[in-house]
Amino acid sequence: MKKRHEQKLIILSVGLMIAFSIPISLLFNNDREVLGYPMILIYLFAVWMISIVISFVIIKRHDE
Repeated sequence: MKKRHEQKLIILSVGLMIAFSIPISLLFNNDREVLGYPMILIYLFAVWMISIVISFVIIKRHDE
C-alpha cells in the first residue's frame, strides 16, 4: 500500500475517533427525531456509513 493511502486511512481513523467521542456525540443527544429515530442514532449510523464509503474509496484506489 502506498504511503499516501496509509496516511489517508490514519487521518480517517483520527477523524472517526473525534466524531465518535462523547462530547461530539452528545451534541446530537436531544429530543428531536427523524422518522421516529432519535437524532443520536441517525448521527452515529451516518458517520459510520460515511466512514465505510470513504475507506472503500481509498482502498479501491490502492488496487488500481
